Amino acid sequence: MRGEGGRHAAVLPVAVAHGNARAMIGNALGVLFDGVAYGSLLFVISIGLSVTMGLMNFVNLAHGAFAMLGGYACVMLMTKAGVPFLATLPVAFAVAAVAGIVLERTLYVRLYKATPLDQVMFTIGLVFMAIAATTYFFGPSQQPVHLPDFLRGQVQVAGIGLGAYRMFLIAVVAVITLVLHLLLVKTRFGAQVRASVDNAVASAGLGINVNRVFGVTFALGSGLAGLGGALGIDVLGLDPTFPFKYIVYFLLVVAIGGAGTIKGGLVAAIVLGICDVAGKYYIPEVGSFIIYFLMVLLMILFPAGLYGRRA
Repeated sequence: MRGEGGRHAAVLPVAVAHGNARAMIGNALGVLFDGVAYGSLLFVISIGLSVTMGLMNFVNLAHGAFAMLGGYACVMLMTKAGVPFLATLPVAFAVAAVAGIVLERTLYVRLYKATPLDQVMFTIGLVFMAIAATTYFFGPSQQPVHLPDFLRGQVQVAGIGLGAYRMFLIAVVAVITLVLHLLLVKTRFGAQVRASVDNAVASAGLGINVNRVFGVTFALGSGLAGLGGALGIDVLGLDPTFPFKYIVYFLLVVAIGGAGTIKGGLVAAIVLGICDVAGKYYIPEVGSFIIYFLMVLLMILFPAGLYGRRA
C-alpha cells in the first residue's frame, strides 16, 4: 500500500506539470491569435494611408478621422436605425470613401506640392476639427457596442477558446487582402496605380490620368479606413479622440512595412499586433514600450521599410 501511494505521489507532480504546460501553450496560442486579429485590424485601417503616402507622397495625419467616421456611421445605424451590424459595414465604407473623395478634390489636392510641414499642420488641423465636430454632435463618451450574438463569445478549436469576433476579423481581412491583391495585380487600374507609385511624372507622360488615379486611390483608402473603424468598434473602442489615439499605430505600419506596398503593410501590421498584445499580456508593467522598442529596432535595421519603399 505504501508503494502504491508513493507511485501516485510521484505521478501527481508530472500531471500538474503537464497541465501547466498545456495551459501555457494554450495561453500563448490565444495571445498569438488575438495579436493576429489586432494586426489585421490595423492593416485594414492603415493600408489606405500606406498606398496614398507611397502614391502621392502626402503626409496625411488625418487618416484616422476617416476610420472614426466609419465607426460612428456603424454605431449610429445600429443604435438609431436598428440596422444589423453586417449591413452597416458597406455603408461605413461608402460614407468614408465619399468623404475622402470630396476632401481630396476640394482640399488635399491643393497641398500635394506643399512642404511636408505644411501637410502635417494642415492634416492636424483637420483632426482637431473632426474631434471638435464629433464631440459636439455625439458627446465625448465612449460609444456603446452591441455585436450580434453569433459574433460574441468563444469558439473551441483544438481545446483552445478563440474569440468569435477575432475569427471574423481575420476572415474579413483575408478576403480584403485577396481583393486588393487582385485589384492591383490583375486589373488595368491596378497597373496604373503601380505605375504612378513608381513614377508619377513618367506615368502622366504615358497618358495615365494621374489625378484620377490619385482621387480613386484616396477614396479607396479612406473607405477601407472607414470599414476598419467600423470593424474595430469592439476592439479599439470609439470616442472623439480616436484619430489621435491610434494615428501612431497607423504610421508605424506604414513606416515599418514601407509606403505603397500591401505585402509590407500586412506583415508590419501582424508583427506589431502580435508584439503589442504579447507585451501587454506578459509584461503589463511595460505597457506599450515593447511596440515602440520594436519600431526603433526595425527602423534601424530597415530604414526604408521591410519591403524597400521609403515611408
